[in-house]
Amino acid sequence: MNIRSLTRGDGVVIGAAVLLFIASFLGLSSCDASGSVCDSIDMPNAWDVIGLGLGVYMGGVIGGALIVVARLLPAARKVAGLELGPAGTVLAIATAWIMLWNLIDAESAGAGLILGFIAALILAAGAIATPLVPALQAALIPAPRPAAPQPYGAQSPGGYGYPGAQQPQQPYGGQPQPGQPFGGQQPQAPQAPAADFSPFWFAVPVPRPLFPEDGSQTPIAELAPGTWYLAVEQRGPALVAQTQDGRRGVLQDTSGIQRG
Repeated sequence: MNIRSLTRGDGVVIGAAVLLFIASFLGLSSCDASGSVCDSIDMPNAWDVIGLGLGVYMGGVIGGALIVVARLLPAARKVAGLELGPAGTVLAIATAWIMLWNLIDAESAGAGLILGFIAALILAAGAIATPLVPALQAALIPAPRPAAPQPYGAQSPGGYGYPGAQQPQQPYGGQPQPGQPFGGQQPQAPQAPAADFSPFWFAVPVPRPLFPEDGSQTPIAELAPGTWYLAVEQRGPALVAQTQDGRRGVLQDTSGIQRG
């Protein structure tokens, strides 16, 4: 699970679900004018009516949890043939609808009903509006700025054993090694021309598939918003990207990416 894939809309859903859970412990009805009801008996809450507590209030909380879990998972999951995100949205809408009629039907609505309806309404609105409103699709937790990667083709620090490091010279009179020309001089390898492309960090605005480098169209991973990935090569309009676990693949859709 990648917590950085959560959006601002998911933050609205989480806050509304917490508010709905709190409202389930508040009174369903208010005191009458004389205050005798409050003095004589304790005011009931949603848990005194099990169908209301578990069936309505917790239904909305579970709906919000399904929406958030669906965002955290790297691939879509189904339960009883239904995807988690749409199933949670349906539960959120149903909770707001039932809470509306409970509020209308109540003779003297208490804080539990009023706050519960407001929370359910926000929950449903957040679930519906997140895929439609760009402002709600921004990352909830901004990704840290990555350190600048080493330019492509740059040499590692000097030292024996590193590519490009100066090798010790053979002493005068020493025997040449097999494959080494007489005189101890190493043949110079042809220098490859410097590439114009330099690796850079980037983030995607929406989840996008990463395809294998062999050209097959079966995704090997999904790049999630709010996470930085390293572009190591460019192939026309596409990029060869490396994930945080070391997998490499081709990102075919590079529109709207954010460079680090």
